[in-house]
Amino acid sequence: MTPLDIPPELQAFLGASFWHFAIVFLRVGAMTALLPAFGEQYVPMNVKLAIAIAFTFIVAPALPRIPEPATPLHFAGYTASEAIIGLALGFGVRLFIMGLQIAGTIAAQSTSLSQALGNIGADSLPAIGGVLMVAGLALAVMMGLHVRVAEFLIYSYQIFPVGEYPGAVGFSEWGVHRVASAFYMAFTLAAPFLITAVIYNLTLGVINRAMPQLMVLFIGAPVITFGGLFILMVASPMILETWMGAMMDFFANPGGRLQ
Repeated sequence: MTPLDIPPELQAFLGASFWHFAIVFLRVGAMTALLPAFGEQYVPMNVKLAIAIAFTFIVAPALPRIPEPATPLHFAGYTASEAIIGLALGFGVRLFIMGLQIAGTIAAQSTSLSQALGNIGADSLPAIGGVLMVAGLALAVMMGLHVRVAEFLIYSYQIFPVGEYPGAVGFSEWGVHRVASAFYMAFTLAAPFLITAVIYNLTLGVINRAMPQLMVLFIGAPVITFGGLFILMVASPMILETWMGAMMDFFANPGGRLQ
């Protein structure tokens, strides 16, 4: 037997393994494109592809053997269903970054910091939003985001078996719930800045009524700016801890609802 002669049993095994990894890659690649840290706009496409392949080699051996598609149409069905599921799962995780960005925008608008360093990242964000996003990404990676993502992908096959489309009604309700949860979380994270802004504006209004000739805006603007930076320094650890806890809760129970 020459070195190029491969036994039929080995050929069958390699062919089945190829289709198994290829079908797993469909879901993993779609989800990786939207993941925080791994799927950011500034990450090169070849790096994203390498990350998706790495996740595929982690997830695929933990799953039962996926049968080889019988026809090209069968594989096209796999492609559509797995891509939809992967994008939905990635979008669910991506919403946490969007919530952090929304919280930073609310905080910046409340404390007159919305124009400072407005283009800090790939997305146009105020300074507070950029700081919170970069800090959140760093914290997520330090806390083992890649491990949680791999576990999440493996368990997703128990919820969404290969080749089966999720129910449209339940899927849409889940998506609406995740979006609502992101805005709820954003408002909660920005609450210290909003409360400070309300107190500041009420105080400014009282002073203006008592002393109309005083230019309270020139006095109050530096105060609210300094107050916003001070709150960011003091409250950012608690904000990031709350945000990270919400993300870990999502990985533990992706279908859970707010109490």
